[in-house]
Amino acid sequence: MDMERRADTPIAAGRQPANLWRKALDAIRACNRLGHVVRRSTSYTAITIHHHDGHSDADADSWYPAAAAAAADVDGGSLKRLLKEMDEECFRRLGGGAGVAAKLASHPERGIAGDADDVRRRKADFGVNACPKPEFKSFFGHVRDALSDVFLIALLVCSAVSLGVGIKEHGLKDGWYDGASLFLAVFLVSSLTAVCSHRQARRADKLASESADTVVTVVRAARRQEVSTFDVVVGDVVILRSGDAVPADGVLLHGHGLRVDEPHPGPVEIQAERNPFLASGVKVLDGHGSMLVTAVGTDTSLGEALRSHTDPHPATLQERLEGHTSTVGKVADAVAAVAFTVLTARHFTGCGTGMMPLLDKGVALAATLMLTLSMKPVVMDNALVHRLSALETMASVTAICADKTGTLTLNQMSVAEFWVGAEQPSSATAIAGGVVNLLRQGAGLNTTGSVYMPDNASPPEISGSPTEKALLSWAVACLGMDAATLRRSFSVLEVEAFDSHRKHSRAVIRDNANGVVLAHWKGAADVVLAGCSMYVDTRGDARELGVEQRNMLEKVSNDMGARGLRCIAFACKQVHRTEPSEIDDEAGLTLLGLVGLHDPCRPEVKAATEACTRAGVAVKMVTGDNIPTACAAANGCGIMSSDDSNGVVIEGPEFVGMPPARQLEMVDKLRVMARSRSGDKQVLVERLKQKGHVVAVTTGEGTSDARALGAADVVLYMRAPGARVAGSVRDIIILKGRFDAVVAAIRMGRCVYNNFQKMVQFYLTVNVVAIVVNFVPAVTTGDTPLTTEQLLWVNIVIGALSALAVATDKPSDALMDSPPVARTAPLVSNAMWRDLAAQAAFQVAVLLALQYRGRDVLGTDAKAMVFNVYVLCQVFNKFNTREMEKKNAFAGVLTSSSTMFLVFIAGMLVLQVVMVEVLGRLAGAERLGLGQWGICVAMAAVSWPVAMAAKFIPVTSPCRSSSHANALC
Repeated sequence: MDMERRADTPIAAGRQPANLWRKALDAIRACNRLGHVVRRSTSYTAITIHHHDGHSDADADSWYPAAAAAAADVDGGSLKRLLKEMDEECFRRLGGGAGVAAKLASHPERGIAGDADDVRRRKADFGVNACPKPEFKSFFGHVRDALSDVFLIALLVCSAVSLGVGIKEHGLKDGWYDGASLFLAVFLVSSLTAVCSHRQARRADKLASESADTVVTVVRAARRQEVSTFDVVVGDVVILRSGDAVPADGVLLHGHGLRVDEPHPGPVEIQAERNPFLASGVKVLDGHGSMLVTAVGTDTSLGEALRSHTDPHPATLQERLEGHTSTVGKVADAVAAVAFTVLTARHFTGCGTGMMPLLDKGVALAATLMLTLSMKPVVMDNALVHRLSALETMASVTAICADKTGTLTLNQMSVAEFWVGAEQPSSATAIAGGVVNLLRQGAGLNTTGSVYMPDNASPPEISGSPTEKALLSWAVACLGMDAATLRRSFSVLEVEAFDSHRKHSRAVIRDNANGVVLAHWKGAADVVLAGCSMYVDTRGDARELGVEQRNMLEKVSNDMGARGLRCIAFACKQVHRTEPSEIDDEAGLTLLGLVGLHDPCRPEVKAATEACTRAGVAVKMVTGDNIPTACAAANGCGIMSSDDSNGVVIEGPEFVGMPPARQLEMVDKLRVMARSRSGDKQVLVERLKQKGHVVAVTTGEGTSDARALGAADVVLYMRAPGARVAGSVRDIIILKGRFDAVVAAIRMGRCVYNNFQKMVQFYLTVNVVAIVVNFVPAVTTGDTPLTTEQLLWVNIVIGALSALAVATDKPSDALMDSPPVARTAPLVSNAMWRDLAAQAAFQVAVLLALQYRGRDVLGTDAKAMVFNVYVLCQVFNKFNTREMEKKNAFAGVLTSSSTMFLVFIAGMLVLQVVMVEVLGRLAGAERLGLGQWGICVAMAAVSWPVAMAAKFIPVTSPCRSSSHANALC
């Protein structure tokens, strides 16, 4: 078998560019062919002739000279209807993908002309690839929404009535205080709510804009280039790979094994001849291909859906919080009803207004304030959170399934080692020319990547997957490959892209000079070697691949893997017939060479995985590499260690082939899944979830993760600015290219959860005490010591500052020394109920003693002191709730991380002084003397030793089984 192509074989010279008359004639013919489909608005056709100096006849024969006329006259509505109705008969009648491309002045292989004028014209004619954002609501719009709350409207009515009655009974000078204070409360609630909502809306809009601006690969003027999704235009040829989201509506031009995840009915196979339609937003599950864009922006199916779709997605913590507030609110309503009945019987009407402490409004405002500030550190710390629920989920994550390439590694592959036969040549000059030519073919034609040479002086522009880019770069730099000459010399009959199941790619090519047909294989060394019966040496001699030589080559491959190199093998065979039976036969291959690719680990990965392990979060590597390569990378990343005797390393097919019961037994100990195929990671995620884990999937390039992303509880995407996002999933945290942001997301998730608990404990204490302290005197003496204005002050103003004090506490490293939060753990833990009961009992006892015996003991009206002690107890109790498990309430309070906490505590105290001493008439409280202030502070300070004593009482909390996952209760 002659495996060598003679080095002196002349390359067929391209024909000279056609003259201008021929160009004009071709353009006129192209326009006339459109006449029966497209209606003309004029009786003539304007032709613009462009002369492309130095280009081949492919340029001369292109239809770019007719781009302006064709694009201007295309009936865009018919193309939109073609896709919307998915009419295959109409598609075939228009000439298939090539025919539709012609009508859009595009080319199935070369794409659109792509110059600035062409892109601008297409955007003007067909629109831009962006859905119009809903009109951004102004600050006053948020104020209007806040004031539309039914409860606030009722409160406004009450304040108006109170103002009118007060002025009538007490005159203007003394009768306006109660009504004005209610108006002030409504103003504070609506203003603070509007400010927080406006800030959240702006941040959400910014995140949405940044995440939507991803990058896709398009072909323009025969050149692959990456552009923003917003710059994709009708007529563009878009390259699709597994893991991509389809950026616009279109039809498939070429593809192999392309399957997309349609919402209904699910995974669908897309073919150029049958069912070629692709809708914007669907995920590519498998395969690769190129599509022609036929509709963008609001004209797409996704754009139409977005115009009529709303996606209310309240965070789970907020839903759980609403449950608590609703329960306590109902209790308050019931108590208020009883008190009002008793007061009515005593002929005291109107005293029941102080019974309802506005729990719902205060908690909602505090939660909004806290979450708004809690999100900011995550945005600054190399991560973007799309939904708060994703951050909340991170507090409960117990397992992370991490893709190796692009997640644990830098995704910057390069060829580190090269073998031909049993030799390691120093350069291409040490290899026979025939072997070099075959290697050029294997690298340059058996690929989905491309090489573009702008000119002789500029470096080549190489596109494709990281593996393809590394091999193409090596072929150009080390083998002297000229991609343009190579493609002129050979016709590519078929390309079967790399598949995670087969672990190899294949191309069938024909030598244009002598008609010889070759099939090239490229892929995992062990897979390709299994089909080889011959190999070539550096002199170009073909030799039989015996047992000894095979063992030697397998040792070379294993040695590369042990050093963390991905070993790729090149092989080929001559094909006498192009029938599928002969092409698909993987036997009888001749090995051309072995290449070792190096992809260094991210420098921050090892420390990050060690931090995850300490926090009870298991990091599991999932990779397509063989076991030696995967283990070397896992050791370098800190996922495995030499003393890890219980760790399991297994290949994906072996794991998936096991019975589910055996998979469940193994899944906790699994450290590395090698030789992972598309779908294997999904099975791993599902088994982990069945075992009780909360699973995050961390993906880099995302080429085989589309299924696993949908199965995960949360997705962590290693996205550098401008990189493409793998499909749409429920909850995404974008790590902005750094794996240690995983640790930051876990820490912040736990911090947010703890902050919610602190806030809930604060409000439960405030309102339980208020209900009891007002109810008991109301039914015994007909008096309510805490007025509506005072309760509004505590719930809204003091509560808002309390939430800010909590939210500005920086996440401590101590959060990573505890196991994860159990997803099913109650928001109010047993420890919280213990502390709440102790504080509530203490405060109720002190306040009722002041109410009943204050005048006798202190010789003054105790109402002002009841209000003051009540507020000061809540302020001082903030120190107790900072560290719910620590007995020392002041631990770490003087560190730099607590500066803002102390600032807000000081702000609460200052505002309370102003409320009592300056705005006492509005609050219904008299001014206090210095001695009375001292008594109030002393009484409130007793809350500290009470909290410390309560924490000596042991409590138990329900935990998840440690055999399932480490979980914090």
